[in-house]
Order: sequence, then C-alpha cells, then structure tokens
Amino acid sequence: MIISVNWLKKFTDIDVSIQELTELIGSRLVEIEKVEDLAEKYKDVIVVKVVECGPVPDSDHLNLTKIDDGGKLQQVTRDENGLIQVVCGAPNVTTGMLAAWLPPESTVPETLGTKEPFVLGVRELRGFKSNGMLASAKELDLYDDHNGIVVVDKDAAPGTSFAELYELNDYLLDIENKSLTHRPDVFGIIGFAREVAGIQGKAFTTPAWLDNVNPNITSDRSVETPLVTIDDPALSDRFQAVVLSGVNEPATSPLEMQTYLARSGIRPISAVVDVTNYMLLLAGRPLHAFDYDKLLAVNNGKIDIHVRSGREGETLTLLNGRTIDISPDDIVVANGETAVSLAGAMGGADTEVDIHTKRILLESATFNLYKLRAVQMRHGIFSESITRLTKGIPAPLGAPVLVEAAKMMRQFAGAVVASDIVDAYPGMHDPIVVTLQASVVNETLGTKFSSSDIQDILHNVEFDVEVSGTDISITVPYWRNDIHIAEDIIEEVGRLSGFDLISPVLPSRDFTAVRPSDFDVLRAKIRGLLVRAGANEVLTYSFIHGDIMRKAGQNPDSAYRLTNSMSPDLQYYRQSIVPSLLTHIHPNIKAGFDHFALFEFNKFHSKRAGLTEENVPKECDGLGFVIASQKKAQAAAFYQAKRYLNYIANELGIEFVYETLEGKVDTDDSLLQPFEPKRSATVWDVKTHEFIGVVGEFKKSVQKALKLPDIIAGFEIFPTALQKVATDVASRYVPLSKYPGTSRDVTFQVASDMTYQKIYDAANIAQADVTIRVSVTPLDIYQPISGETKNITLRFTLGSYEKTLTSDEVRKIMAEVTENITTATKGKVI
Repeated sequence: MIISVNWLKKFTDIDVSIQELTELIGSRLVEIEKVEDLAEKYKDVIVVKVVECGPVPDSDHLNLTKIDDGGKLQQVTRDENGLIQVVCGAPNVTTGMLAAWLPPESTVPETLGTKEPFVLGVRELRGFKSNGMLASAKELDLYDDHNGIVVVDKDAAPGTSFAELYELNDYLLDIENKSLTHRPDVFGIIGFAREVAGIQGKAFTTPAWLDNVNPNITSDRSVETPLVTIDDPALSDRFQAVVLSGVNEPATSPLEMQTYLARSGIRPISAVVDVTNYMLLLAGRPLHAFDYDKLLAVNNGKIDIHVRSGREGETLTLLNGRTIDISPDDIVVANGETAVSLAGAMGGADTEVDIHTKRILLESATFNLYKLRAVQMRHGIFSESITRLTKGIPAPLGAPVLVEAAKMMRQFAGAVVASDIVDAYPGMHDPIVVTLQASVVNETLGTKFSSSDIQDILHNVEFDVEVSGTDISITVPYWRNDIHIAEDIIEEVGRLSGFDLISPVLPSRDFTAVRPSDFDVLRAKIRGLLVRAGANEVLTYSFIHGDIMRKAGQNPDSAYRLTNSMSPDLQYYRQSIVPSLLTHIHPNIKAGFDHFALFEFNKFHSKRAGLTEENVPKECDGLGFVIASQKKAQAAAFYQAKRYLNYIANELGIEFVYETLEGKVDTDDSLLQPFEPKRSATVWDVKTHEFIGVVGEFKKSVQKALKLPDIIAGFEIFPTALQKVATDVASRYVPLSKYPGTSRDVTFQVASDMTYQKIYDAANIAQADVTIRVSVTPLDIYQPISGETKNITLRFTLGSYEKTLTSDEVRKIMAEVTENITTATKGKVI
C-alpha cells in the first residue's frame, strides 16, 4: 500500500520531518519498506500557456507552438515577444491551454532512476528548433497515457511549479500490508491520518461527511428503487445501492485527483471509475459501478439483486476478460438468476461501465472476509478492493462513502441521483463498550498514566471515553472492529503513547525455576523410553486433509472443519494422531528406510469430545505410535507394537490387559477406525480398568489407500489416562546381569479360540513365586485354516543376578512355568 504524505496533510497537521515521521509510524503503527521523494522527479516541470499553435509544414501531426513560461527560465532562446518555441506532436495541443513543460537540461521523469535517464535539450525537428517538450502523463510518470499532453485544469500563472500546483512535492510511504491485516480502518488515507495524528499526540476529527453514518441524499426518483436481498446473512453484513442517471461517462476526473490515484498505484480511467477508486483510497471503502441498462438486460428489464453463494456449473466473464468457473464457496451478486459480479473481487464484463454508459447502479457492500480470502487464492484475484474487504471493513462505513461518491459523480460526470438508496443490513449491531481502570493499564504496561491521560490518548483517535471515579468507560468506534476487550484498549494506550517510552524495570518477583507438572514429567519419561527403544519422534500438523481421514477409515463429518484453512490440504482438525503418522510411512520406505518406528505426542480434536465452557472444541492429548518394516518379520506386527507398549507399562509400574476389538468396534469412535478388529485390542489398566487406548494392525483398506507395507502396526494411547494409573515415573533402570542367561522355546497346543493374552497372563502368574528373572516373548503362532487347536510358541529367557543357573535349576523352573500355563489354558506342551 502506498501512502501520500501530502494527502495525509489534508486531514492532520504533520510538524515533524519525514525521517521523524517514518520512525514514529514504524515504531507505533506499521513497518515502512521504502520512502520515495517525488519532489526530485518534478522539480523542473513548469506550467506554461500555449500562446500560439499551428501545424508544422509538410507534417501530418507535428505542431509548432509558442509558450509562455512567465519568464521563469533564464537561459533559453525566446522570440521578440519573450515566447519559447516548442515542437509538439500531441493531438490535443491548442492555443490558450495550460500545459506541463519540461525545459532543456531537465530529465524526463519517466526515465529518472533508470540506467540511462533522458536529459532534454534543444533539438531541431523539420527545420524548427524545439526547446524541451510539452509532456504527456506517461512522460511525467503519472500513469500510462501517451495519447496527448497533460492539460493543466487549474487556474495558474505561467511559470508556476507543476509540482507545487498539484502537490507533487510529496513523499510516498510504501507500507508493509501484512502487519495491518487486523486494521481495515488504516487502509484508507483518512484512517491512516487518524493514526498519524494519534501517534503525534494530536486530536483528530473525521471529516463531517464521513462522520455522518446516516446521511441524506436527494433523489429525483425517476427510477424505481432497486430490490436487494441478501439470501444468507452469513455472506454479507450490508449491501447498499443507488441508481445514478445522466452520466457523462467520457468525462474525466480533475487532474489533481488523477495524480493522487496515480501516485497510489491506480491508473485513472474516467470520472465514474476514478471516483470509486478515489473513495477506496480515501476512506478504505471499495465501491462498484454497474451499467444500469446492461444490468436490466440480463434480467428481462428488472432489477432484483441477490447476494448468494455460487452454483455448480455457473460461469462468469470478469472485467479483465477472463472467464471463471464459479464455486459454491464463492459469493456472487446476481440480478435474478444471472451472476453479474464475483462479490468483493471483480465485476462481470456484461455489466461493465463504458463510454456509452448513461445510467449506473452504484454498490457499496461488505462480504464474508473468510470466504473472500479463499476467493483470492482460488481465482488468483488480488485487487485493491478485495485486499481491503478481506480485512473486515465495517458495515456502517458504506453509507457516507456511497453518498459522497454520488455527489462527486454529479460534480465531475453530471450524474443525477435517480432512486432512493436501497439498504439490506442484516449485520447491524450495537457498539462495543469496554470498562477498565487506570491501575490495570499501569500494572500491565508498567506506566503511570492517570485516567485523564488515558482519556486524552484515546480521544485523539476518536474513542468516546467517559471517566467516573476510577472507572474508565470506552465506547469503541465502529471502524475499530479489532477492539473487543480491556487488553485491546491497554495495547492501544501503550502503542499510541509509544512502547519505547516505557521505562524498563526489572521484575520484582522470585526467579525460582518453575517445577514441571506431573504430566510433563510423565511425557518426558515416555519420550525417553521410546527413543531408548529405537523409535523416532516426529511432529506433524494438527490439521489434515479430509481425504487422509477417509483413507484411515474415519468420517470427516465427525471432525471440526476450518472455515479459513492455511492450505487446501489442511482443512480439518485431526480426530486422532495415528493417521498423521501413517502418511509418513510410505515416503520413508521410498527413501530407503526398511525398518523404523515413529511416535508423536500431540493434541487432537473430535466432535465426540464435546466443547469447553468457552464453547470451543476440547483438546485431547494423545500418543501415537507406528512401527513398519520391509524386512521378514521375527514376530507378527501386532506383537512388535505391543512389545513397545508393554515396555512403557513395565517402566511405569503399570500392568495392562488387552481385550480383542473383534465384535466390539464402536463405529463412531474415530480412535478405533484405522485398526483391524481381528488383529487389534483395546488396552486397559489391570487394577483400575482405566481405558488406556488401542493397539493393533491396520485394516487392509487403510494399508492399500496409504501404500503401507504388509508388516505394520501401531497404537494410540491417552497420556492423561496413563498419568492416573502410573505408580512410578522415576527411572526403573535395571543393569544387565554379569552372569550368562539361557532361553527355552516351548510350544503349547491350545484351543483355537484361546487368546494369546490369556496364555501370556498365565505365564506371568506362573512367575509370581519364582525368584529367578524370567521374561516371556511370543515366537510363533500356527493355526490351520480349519481345526480345533492352534500351536503357540513362547520363548522364555531365564537369568540370575547372583549366579549362573545350572541345568537342573532351569529344568525345575521351566517345569513349573509350563505346568501352570497348561493348567490355566487346558492345553498341552508339544
């Protein structure tokens, strides 16, 4: 955004140097990327009067002119009447006109700053000497128009400085827009001037025409008031429109207006278009003009405006000639059933104002800023209008800007107000009032402001402030839609007075280190355990695409969708962590990693969890884990994942029990959806029967959709549930025995419906009375397709910290273990 300092001076006094001004703005409002001094560019341009004008012999376009510069330039050849000869090829040069002259030895502004600036001299054209040139707008670097010379439209004596006459002895501030995303009020000159006044400690007064949010307008009512309907109030807070007739569209706007448009980066076009752009820059309020008669033509001679969502299959040709496919997520302005504008972004070509336009429908409206931001990205439209509308322009600003624009169009284009203003206004609301005390402001900022100090600071930028005792009641102006709570007001006081002026004071509180919470200690413990076991921690986005949920077997309808996502791939809050991990399996395998484990501590959100007291989604803490392998497995994937989970349990002094998912899956529980019920289990604490999570292998559909290897499993558990049942978060490190151990493999034949968990539990019960260290791991399961039994092979590892076990001791221990297992399972050793 480009801000003209001279334009600011029309609304507030600036009594500091440009350097001081930019420093103030940079420290208290917004970053300035560059400052351009226009005075240097136009210092040699002089206003002259064309006294004589006639064609150059043997030329079809050149004119020989004599100009009066009021004797301004000393070293230039003059005739006996003191006039200067200039050859000019412009078709609009005429006797008696005032023009802009670039004298010899001056640099053409258009070329200033280029590698080869063009310095004018005295040249001979068709045998006639030409002293400098009468300049076009393009040569003056105002805007891209080379069809004729600039016509000076102000009364000025020859010799007047062109820069002074049109206020081009100016500084342009190139503003960094991103830091003003929350401040739509400063995207207009008047709003920016208000802030400049405030940071200088000066009181600002909004121009009367803009301060009146309910202005009157006189209409001849020659045209029926248009019908306007906002089909969905969520799409638009307000839509106003008025019909103007008798428009002289070929009319041009005043040159001063054109120069202010040009120096702000907008090309002047015609009086009607220039007024809408001028008001956009002045008040930060976009307007749009439709050709009223063309608008009638698209709906059989009727005006029935609807603000609605786009429809599938609908197309619109825009003003720039591009035809777009309208999305149901777009907002359109339609007359009847026909879309005539992509709301807030660009009008349609079918209703464009052109040189034949006699009547216009002038629109002033606001639209849903979140949808408009998506429109920008979807259609690649980044106009000045949509840039401002996506900041959240307040609805009350529309009426005064619409009325003032109509008055200017009457002045410059002969337009007459032909209808009453139609006003659809579903977004009306009461002003926000914030109450606080000076003590709260000072405690927060470290300042010593009195109530009257705070009142003066806020009054300068037109907040309505009343002081009653210690209470300060602030009514927020309608244009400050970023102010809602006391902290917002405190920030304003600090910013306007200058954060850099606050005396730095060391805090007086104790600097004792904060003790980590029990939950943080538990997470750190588990994180260390998994890393020690060889897993790799990752951090993924809390937002995922709906397709990822579907591929993981989850229903996106159960997730919270983001209205304005940072990317089309990050549309939803995730409902669990495992799907995020699964998306990283195939890329890692493709990169050459054939055996690895990933885990992540993070938060997720689900509609199933409900809302907080503040009516926002509850955050759930989760731990997701996935192990994947391309290698030939030593054990089934389920048991590999379960081994990590048991390791966590053992180190935390917890004992888990596992219950099969088969026949028990809750179809609404997104946590369980990725897992294959026949090869997965829910996890519970033995003592409290607290639900811990789920462990298992993944459905074939999930594996196929996400290109997962055959050997893959994982678990997802709730750390908050672990915290409830964990008895020992301290380190449970046990050193290796210095004595050799031994292992025995035993195969048990059990009934086909016997679960491994029951066998494993029996093995652990068997160890209860054994003083020797015995660990049990699964080795193999063999089960015929049809049969009443299956074979489960377990590996028992035995050892002692006191001695080397003898063969007899090992046999005795194994006999006791196998007997207890066969008794508990009614199986046999084979």
